Amino acid sequence: MALSLYDISVANYVQTLGAVAGFLDKGAAHCASEGMDPGELVETRLVADMMPLRFQIVSVAHHSLGALKGAQAGVFKPPASGDELDYAGLQALVSETSQQLQDYDRATVDALEGKDMVFELGANKLPFVAENFILSFSLPNFYFHATTAYDILRHKGVPLGKRDFMGQMRMKG
Repeated sequence: MALSLYDISVANYVQTLGAVAGFLDKGAAHCASEGMDPGELVETRLVADMMPLRFQIVSVAHHSLGALKGAQAGVFKPPASGDELDYAGLQALVSETSQQLQDYDRATVDALEGKDMVFELGANKLPFVAENFILSFSLPNFYFHATTAYDILRHKGVPLGKRDFMGQMRMKG
């Protein structure tokens, strides 16, 4: 079986976004049971020079749905800050991102293969073809930010385990 661009992008994004939604739900439940303001989680960083949970979740959305939109448009840029999003807003962002990804059809995504695109970071422009962008830039960033969000919640006492990170696996049958 050959893997398609859809298989390596949308299917993986949706699986992990489901996991992110689940651990954000557990974070909200933890806040409710501990009398903690969820806003405290939104601003939590693992270390002072690392971006907070809010940025991690915005980046998860940006490096999944935003990556596909960038491949379609031929240009990908860093995400907006998301500073206006509270905890519930982050949960909604994950849900909306997952739904929009599920609305992509396989043929549309697979048609991006070989398409030229550029990652623009200020004056720097890094050239890619869509599948190399997804494999070497988008997916590593997506998983980095999902993992960091998970780690922030664990750091704040949210009872999470490895299974929470894995999401719904795509098993046979």
